[in-house]
Amino acid sequence: MDVQAWTLVIVGLSFALYIGIAIWSKAGSTREFYVASSTVHPVHNGMATAADWMSAASFISMAGLISFMGRDGGVYLMGWTGGYVLLALLLAPYLRKFGKFTVPDFVGDRYYSRSARVVAIVCALFVSFVYVAGQMRGVGIVFSRFLEVNITTGVVVGMSIVFCYAVLGGMKGITYTQVAQYCVLIFAYLVPVIFISLMMTGNPIPQIGFFGEMKDEPGVRLLDKLDGLGQDLGFPAYTSGVRATADIFFITLALMVGTAGLPHIIIRFYTVPSVSKARSSAGWALLFIVILYTTAPAVAVFARTNLLQTVHNTPHTELPPWFHNWERTGLLTFTDKNQDGRVQYYNDTNPAFTPKAEAAGWKGNELRIDRDIIVLANPEIARLPDWVVGLVAAGALAAALSTAAGLLLVISTAVSHDLIKKIVRPDITDKQELLIARVAAGFAVIAAGYFGIRPPGFVAEVVAFAFGLAAASFFPAIVLGIFNKRMNREGAISGMIAGIVFTAAYIIYFKFINPSANTPENWFLHISPEGIGSIGMLLNFAVAITVSWFTPPPPHEIQDLVARIRVPRELDPTA
Repeated sequence: MDVQAWTLVIVGLSFALYIGIAIWSKAGSTREFYVASSTVHPVHNGMATAADWMSAASFISMAGLISFMGRDGGVYLMGWTGGYVLLALLLAPYLRKFGKFTVPDFVGDRYYSRSARVVAIVCALFVSFVYVAGQMRGVGIVFSRFLEVNITTGVVVGMSIVFCYAVLGGMKGITYTQVAQYCVLIFAYLVPVIFISLMMTGNPIPQIGFFGEMKDEPGVRLLDKLDGLGQDLGFPAYTSGVRATADIFFITLALMVGTAGLPHIIIRFYTVPSVSKARSSAGWALLFIVILYTTAPAVAVFARTNLLQTVHNTPHTELPPWFHNWERTGLLTFTDKNQDGRVQYYNDTNPAFTPKAEAAGWKGNELRIDRDIIVLANPEIARLPDWVVGLVAAGALAAALSTAAGLLLVISTAVSHDLIKKIVRPDITDKQELLIARVAAGFAVIAAGYFGIRPPGFVAEVVAFAFGLAAASFFPAIVLGIFNKRMNREGAISGMIAGIVFTAAYIIYFKFINPSANTPENWFLHISPEGIGSIGMLLNFAVAITVSWFTPPPPHEIQDLVARIRVPRELDPTA
């Protein structure tokens, strides 16, 4: 069988598994739909949380960004992994003890305000829609290559699958589907990189192999080889960085606190039976996440090395089939600027390299590569068997669809539970609320598909914006709500509005209104749009604390509640 046939078989079987699980675990109540009746085992919840969190950005785009950015791409590894530690230690147990289904539920009750709940609902919807756009783009990319359809068709197919198991099963169906998806995506990620590590370094452990010597060139370390290949073509040394240290710090911080403030991750800790099991499931999730995250740098190094050795100055007609396959998707393009029939791939923005390029007769870089294709193309570049290529496609779809399902659940619960049930129609029945949740999820699938077809950037870029928005809006409100008894509704509302408006305006200006100005010299304090969520978070904290000083304190019962949720359950006589 060829690549397309293998992809159809493996993806088809995995989709049948997901839909079968959704039908088996169909939610019959709002508690099952929102939090799976809080009966999920910590290990299962850890796997589901890992799948929920390791989105298309982790599976498809992160290694691609590291591959092109080198050391600077490590901000995604540090930020997302560090954020999970922060979430497990700082927020998860306390939120679980508070006992509410959603983040807007927590904000509304903790800050004793319908207005605070509405602001939190708006923030949750905004963050979730930005995030889900990246997932749907990932789905479209996978289908466009391996099923040989356009991205629009690929997104529609993905929407249909998500609709089946998110709308039918709710959190119960999503949880067990995500357990299966984690198994698929981690197997799909590890199998090709283990093969490639053996081929290039002779070491079956990729986390060690990419630090070692090349199999075909004894005595030459792989990273040194890659540094040399890049510098020979005018690129910075792979192991060096070009971003300012301050920008690296603020991007990492935004990703960390954004992780701890993401509503679709926080809600997962309500699906386990107790506070201690919430902490335990956070630990299991971190372990399952680390398996992929420690492998991503190796994937990036192997792919970049193979790409530079395979493509540059090779006649276009002699390039391997993978190149022409990806050309048909439009995600990889070759423009023969000097009409010599060869592909010149080099850094034509490096003035120090210009004389060498001109002497060789080159008239500019002729290859444009979408960074999101690197992981998907890696098995083909390394000439692995066709079934491995199909397996990677199934893994990428599992990563994108698992996170999309979690985000769609956040959107549907924000509408049905937080808006309709808590504000508009408090008298609706459990059955009516469940119906509204499913209808809201259906509309959310359609909206997510639109953003997937017209995304604002690379998958990981889009996701980084969502993390920044979560950092600027939810994180301060949650932290202050847990650890500051004096924080009141006026402070929380003012802080959330200030944080998310500032962050969103900054991102929109540089990415949509004036993208030509998106350069370090024009950034505020030289901080990129990916890192501006950190400043938004600090602004949120400053505004919230200042406003709370000049307004009345919360009622005594709220202050007692804040003190009580920080007491271990076994020491709490009211628990």
